[in-house]
Amino acid sequence: MATDRDFTAPASSIGWRWLGRAAGGLVYLFLILPVLVIFLSAFSPGAYPQFPPDSVSLRWFQAFFDNRAWLKALQVSAWLLLVVTPLTTLLGTTAAYALARLQFRGRDVLQAFVLSPLIIPQVVLGIALLYVLTGMGLSGSLTGLAIGHILVALPYAVRTVSVSLASMDRRLETASMSLGATPAYTFRHVTLPLIKPGIVAGAVFAAVTSFGEVSVSLFLTAPGTVTMPVRIFTYIDQTFDPVVNAVSAIFIVLAVLALVLIERTIGLTKAM
Repeated sequence: MATDRDFTAPASSIGWRWLGRAAGGLVYLFLILPVLVIFLSAFSPGAYPQFPPDSVSLRWFQAFFDNRAWLKALQVSAWLLLVVTPLTTLLGTTAAYALARLQFRGRDVLQAFVLSPLIIPQVVLGIALLYVLTGMGLSGSLTGLAIGHILVALPYAVRTVSVSLASMDRRLETASMSLGATPAYTFRHVTLPLIKPGIVAGAVFAAVTSFGEVSVSLFLTAPGTVTMPVRIFTYIDQTFDPVVNAVSAIFIVLAVLALVLIERTIGLTKAM
């Protein structure tokens, strides 16, 4: 015999479901609203950002492309991105494989040392790098910046590849070598394809970390090697016009295009 609870339970479940959806929608709105404000205010025609803008203007995008200082900062950041991303991915993959497969004395200490930039305050790390690179004559150079960015981004690559290695079935490697394959052949044709999502995710994290690095870069830049984040940081300290919003809008579009590319090639779920 049906009771009142049998009829009220579905209604209560539906209510909780709608409440969860509403809470999730508010969280997404909270996350997307600042990006939307920055993006739309980049089209402000006036001397100060407006949201919503009373009309649409590309004035500040033109100002960005006409400014040699902005383009120079973009060039420096792009150079670092092209150098830091592959080197960090290579070093991170190699380090993660060694830490996961080799057993040696001091392994845990080495792993903690590789991951230490995640817990060391970046201001302290920047000051330490400034002293070390100054003594080596690399302070203010692109090489010094690349070393600093690799040091900051390396833990992310190591962690993502380590997760892929931990979830991989090692019996596949054993089966490959039992059939006569050499360790090198097994690594290239069995291990690498299986940990490819972790490697791609590490490369993405390395690229994002390098391109957005501010704290360490502030200590290592010189007038001729100012990165884009440092340029933005110093610019908004002196001026408050929508050029920064225009720069942010360009990077938002590039980030969306990168996400679409990753989704179309290997999938966001596998990469992240």
